[in-house]
Amino acid sequence: MSSFSRSAQQWATFARSWFLIDARMQPPGKIATMCAIRLQGKHKPIYHALSDCGDHVVVVNTREIAFSGNKWEQKVYSSHTGYPGGFKQVTAAQLHQKDPKAIVKLAVYGMLPKNLHRRTMMERLHIFPDDVLPDDIKANLTEELPQPREIPRKLSEYTQEEIDAFPQLWTPVCSGTVLY
Repeated sequence: MSSFSRSAQQWATFARSWFLIDARMQPPGKIATMCAIRLQGKHKPIYHALSDCGDHVVVVNTREIAFSGNKWEQKVYSSHTGYPGGFKQVTAAQLHQKDPKAIVKLAVYGMLPKNLHRRTMMERLHIFPDDVLPDDIKANLTEELPQPREIPRKLSEYTQEEIDAFPQLWTPVCSGTVLY
């Protein structure tokens, strides 16, 4: 009986798991960090840099990622075709409009080690713009990872009691009073 439990334990250690990450209202860098760790296998006790022991990662809702500040307009993604005059630059908003999966894919690609394993690790990354998954991927999922940041609530989601209990920083002026 002890050999059975040891073999089951070894199978669980060496098997490739499938992790689900929800990217709704999350910064792409935090999602990419979680993905890169799982794709490399750094969360496993058997990790070694030369071994390929990473897991599959499924990222959903990439259409609803969130940048802080003005990064949608200030962050620039650039590429070059190799021809004269082939330098292209697009903002994060333009790239996200064209392909909702591209920002997360580029962030994960940049966080993986720059070696020959990077392409095989990227093949184990599955990105979906919505929360609709194919049946074969749903059947393989083993664990859902918690979101790195708490999703902020909308103003319509607060109850009237919570709004009334919130401390007021200033008292609104009546509409009949004019201040100069």
